[in-house]
Amino acid sequence: MARHVLQTVDSTNAYALRMAPDAPGPAWFLGLEQSAGRGRRARPWASPRGNFYGTLLLHPTEPPEVIALRSFAASLALRDAFVSLTGLPGAFALKWPNDVLLNGGKVAGILLESTGRAGGYDLAIGIGVNLIGAPDASAVEPGAVPPVSLLGETGLRIAPEVFLDALAPAYARWEAAFVHQGFTALREEWLAHAARLGEVIRARTGTQTREGTFETIDPAGNLILRMSSGPVAIPAAEVFF
Repeated sequence: MARHVLQTVDSTNAYALRMAPDAPGPAWFLGLEQSAGRGRRARPWASPRGNFYGTLLLHPTEPPEVIALRSFAASLALRDAFVSLTGLPGAFALKWPNDVLLNGGKVAGILLESTGRAGGYDLAIGIGVNLIGAPDASAVEPGAVPPVSLLGETGLRIAPEVFLDALAPAYARWEAAFVHQGFTALREEWLAHAARLGEVIRARTGTQTREGTFETIDPAGNLILRMSSGPVAIPAAEVFF
């Protein structure tokens, strides 16, 4: 699989999608520094040198709702990479829909972006990891999971290139499982490491906030929240603990 290491880039996702017409197969783009990194809902993503900013470019042909399930493959690959580098399987959990937690704090996030192309899509799976530094807790909204760094929580200093060496093959394994076995295998493994499963959480969609028990995720990747009125399937939301 091709790998491209960029000293500085505006956004690895934006760069990967610009390069998509000339990238015939899967390719990783690693930016050692980003000038215009972004997270979900176009929020700015602080990008100091030393953290991990990477994007995997794929050319899937499935319907958009199936392509979106690759966020779970990315979550599982991230956890595998963390565990292989730290030897701390109990320290990492997966927060729906697309974050990885370390000791209860957010250490990594995932952002999928795509554009249409003849016969399919160009998909950018963007991954940001707080390897050596994390935003100040005051930078996140009240009630959100506080950000943490791998270095701060474990004392381990991992270079971005070394992290990619662990992440790339881990993702390739989960991509193969997804393509050949479908979402079922990913769903079961993701639930095995889900943060706050069986506990009361809050899910905010626009101006509406629902509170209930995090029961499961369904075969479409939706959050199933059990409320007093019964289970509710939520396709997208901000989750608060």
